[in-house]
Amino acid sequence: MQDLKFIAIIPARFASTRFPGKPLAPIGGKPMIQRVYEQVSKTLSNVYVATDDQRIFDAVISFGGKAVMTSEKHRSGTDRCYEAYQLINRDFDVIINVQGDEPFIQPSQIDEIMNCFKNKTTQIATLVKKIEPTESTAILFNPNSPKVVISNDNTALYFSRSPIPFLRNFPEDQWTKRHNYYKHIGVYAYTPKTLQKITELAPSSLEQAESLEQLRWIENGYQIKVGFTDVETIGIDTPEDLKKAEQYLEF
Repeated sequence: MQDLKFIAIIPARFASTRFPGKPLAPIGGKPMIQRVYEQVSKTLSNVYVATDDQRIFDAVISFGGKAVMTSEKHRSGTDRCYEAYQLINRDFDVIINVQGDEPFIQPSQIDEIMNCFKNKTTQIATLVKKIEPTESTAILFNPNSPKVVISNDNTALYFSRSPIPFLRNFPEDQWTKRHNYYKHIGVYAYTPKTLQKITELAPSSLEQAESLEQLRWIENGYQIKVGFTDVETIGIDTPEDLKKAEQYLEF
């Protein structure tokens, strides 16, 4: 691990259907993108924001961060990460893609996804969190919180917006008590060669069915190594989520 060089890239765009200008929304007196950047910087020294908006770029530079301007035409944060990596023009062994709406991501989570690359065969890695039996079953059935089924060697078999697996012969409110269910934490890491190849893939049928980009990679034969976290994250998709984040910060 000491020999591997890691870089974190945080894709951030201004346009958002549900929450325009989200990366610049203030949380506790700081723009959201600054909080994400500072959290990731607790673990890594090479951190960049990849954006297509001058306002976000200027905000990052103003708080002392590093940023690169990328195309407005990208379909996903994955594509934006790869362009940013090309523009940075430095060699790294692993690129970590941290979503710009995760202001409470923890150093332990960055460490965990880095640890997935102790195995030299790892192409792509991501994180999951077990849905505890004490948690509300609403989490399990929330389509905005993708679930993951995992092999015995901690490789993702499938991601779905539906609760998977279906637990036959038990009422739904008993499912998390009878089986281990995992929700996906949207942080990815890839080798540069793998990142290049997956950005060249056409959208797949499973991806289009579930609206989950990672299914394109699985459908094309890529393996996604899974790291485990017990830390709850608060992703921010709407202004209402921002209010919850403010309350979390105060707590």
